[in-house]
Amino acid sequence: MKALLYRRGGLGDTLLTFPIIEILKSRGYHITAVGNTDYFRIAREVGWADRVLSEIPNEDFDFKAVISIDGNLKPFPKERVWIVDYYLKSLGLERYRYSRELPLEPLENSPFRGKVVLHPSSGSPKKNPPVSLFLELETFLLGRGFEVVYLVGEADTWVKSEVRNYVESHNPLWIGKALKEAKLYVGLDSGISHLASYLEVPSVVIYGPTDPVVWKPIGKSVYQVSLNLECSPCFPEVCSDRECLNPSKLLESLFPLLDHLLV
Repeated sequence: MKALLYRRGGLGDTLLTFPIIEILKSRGYHITAVGNTDYFRIAREVGWADRVLSEIPNEDFDFKAVISIDGNLKPFPKERVWIVDYYLKSLGLERYRYSRELPLEPLENSPFRGKVVLHPSSGSPKKNPPVSLFLELETFLLGRGFEVVYLVGEADTWVKSEVRNYVESHNPLWIGKALKEAKLYVGLDSGISHLASYLEVPSVVIYGPTDPVVWKPIGKSVYQVSLNLECSPCFPEVCSDRECLNPSKLLESLFPLLDHLLV
């Protein structure tokens, strides 16, 4: 039996489709994953994808999940529900179990081993709070004796001019293996945050204009922080004030949460 999963989009969008292919693989399907090949390489690494392509091949499949406006599965739910539940219910797969931890092997000599990893960026500047939020978090963590390192991915080159201690990589598979060794991760609603959470690294994910219900990461140790304003979520029509990303108000929630997680 052959199954096709098609999903273009960012790293987080792609990771949220992994339960589909894990379930299909467990049912005996040969899996072809089509989309961003750098992202789907992670699925192949853990044995959930047999073939990773950038374009849909001209061949027949016994099962198709084509996630696009013109596909058999629309990219976004009409109701405010977790997108993983929406995918599985739409495909008739909701009764099957899937892993809440991505079984990647850790990177030997990871630069993140035992450290708190901060990722102050995302795929859209509209979702990014002032960098002062993360600088305050860094000071807080250093004051409690923890080592802190920033992660710079492919969409985050601006971060290098704002911080001193960072690790840069544009390879999602390498990042995943390296993050596996982190003590704690703090980031925004981004693909890297979804990856950290999926790896079962204790992860704090900060939401502003995006929806923490729909875009909840996969994982058992993820802590979502949102001011839950009446006007949220509003993405992509984000106002100029962005009170949902007010650093001082977010820190009121973040400081006690970090104290609890790092005891």
